[in-house]
Amino acid sequence: EVMAIGRNFEEAFQKALRMVDENVNGFDPYLKSIDDEELEKPTDKRMFVQTTALKAGYAIDRLYELTKIDRWFLEKMKNITAYYTLLEDLDQTKLSHKVILRAKKIGFS
Repeated sequence: EVMAIGRNFEEAFQKALRMVDENVNGFDPYLKSIDDEELEKPTDKRMFVQTTALKAGYAIDRLYELTKIDRWFLEKMKNITAYYTLLEDLDQTKLSHKVILRAKKIGFS
C-alpha cells in the first residue's frame, strides 16, 4: 500500500509504482508479457500486463472488457505508455527541454 502525491494522475501513479518496489522505475511495458487471464484477475502485477498490452496496441475498450477498470484510468495509463514509446523512439542526444519537461510532468524520473 502506498500514497503518492503528484500534479496529475499519471505523475502520482508512476511515483506510487516506484515506491511499491525499488526495482520498478514506473509504468514499464517490459516487466510482464501479455496474458488476457492476468488482465482479468486483479493482482499486484496486473498494471504491468496492462502497459504491455497498451504498447502492443490493445484498445481501451478491449482492456475495459478484460479488466473492468474505468476507461478514465485506462486512458491515463495509455498516456504514460504512449509517452514511454515516444521517449524510446527519440534520439537521446536530441532531447529537447520541452520533451524532458513533459516526461517529468507525467512521472518519468
